[in-house]
Amino acid sequence: MFWRLSAFYFFYFAIIGVYVIFLPKALQMVGYTSAQIGILLSAAPLMRFVMPFLFLKHVKLNRQSYTLSLMILALAAMLFYPALETFEALLVVNLLFGASISISLPYVEARALEVLDRHIYGRSRLFGSIGFMLIALWLGKVLETPLDALHYLLGTTLLTTLSGLAIVYGIGDQPDPSEQKTTGQTNFSIIGFWPLWLSFFLMQVSFGGFYNFFTIYETSHGISLEMTSWLWSFGVICEIAMLYFQGPLLHKNLFTILEVTIAVTVLRWLLLWYFPDDLTITFAGQSLHALGFALYHSASITLLHTLYRQKALAQQFFLGISYGLGGFIGAIIAGQVYGEYLFLVEAGIAFIAFLVLKVQKER
Repeated sequence: MFWRLSAFYFFYFAIIGVYVIFLPKALQMVGYTSAQIGILLSAAPLMRFVMPFLFLKHVKLNRQSYTLSLMILALAAMLFYPALETFEALLVVNLLFGASISISLPYVEARALEVLDRHIYGRSRLFGSIGFMLIALWLGKVLETPLDALHYLLGTTLLTTLSGLAIVYGIGDQPDPSEQKTTGQTNFSIIGFWPLWLSFFLMQVSFGGFYNFFTIYETSHGISLEMTSWLWSFGVICEIAMLYFQGPLLHKNLFTILEVTIAVTVLRWLLLWYFPDDLTITFAGQSLHALGFALYHSASITLLHTLYRQKALAQQFFLGISYGLGGFIGAIIAGQVYGEYLFLVEAGIAFIAFLVLKVQKER
């Protein structure tokens, strides 16, 4: 199961690499404005937020819904081609794409935490970082037209679908994560831990400028596209190292870990704001991705795994509220404020996330 999960992470995050790093640049090449790009790329996060509410009462996150999500993901990747030059059609395709990824990853995350030890989970998850890094390095060299990005988006999607199906048919008779309710403190409720969930949300809002405009931001300050891909990749290398060695940290106080990682993220955005064209400092800022993304993400999902009985549902809402709603609002804000003060605004939002988490810790 380790290798099946690792293969899924590898190809899934290769999709994310194409979508996050190169699709914004491809859309700019087609002729879309920064505001339009922000709206288009906010569609997938919006669906990540909306979809979990269907699973709260009406639908179960199980093998059937997971398999269907993989099929829809492959279909959406194909539909990017005819929709590329029409804003409205491309918006619909992004909504479909977002709906499918909002189902597939939470199922796999819950499965991984059920069948792997905490330190082994990180080593499986790091294959996703490797996939993200390799696609960033390769496409940074070969991307010349918008269609190049779509070709790689489709290829990584089809491979993700195949590796995802291998997980479905490789778990034997074990129950789905949605049915495993024997451990954890409470039934699922956002209200009981509202400062924690608000902090999750604000943290991802602060990533809106990075995920959607980092490539455009750096190239506009004289950094080449190839060098920008190396900046992305360096951050992922640091992320991989953290995922490999993070195991002992996940047995510490998880709230304290979240506080530290958010504080580091505030510093990271301030460095990008003040030194946008200084490669040395930008590389130093990218090294903080190990804490602000890798350790933060692992600590977050591990904390939720211990707090709630409905583990798959908790993972789905985490992705929905943070990467979904947070990503949606973050993309919109980034598209509107893009310019000199983009990352100063992001630093302020991350600082508010830090303060809100303090409220949760003191309750």
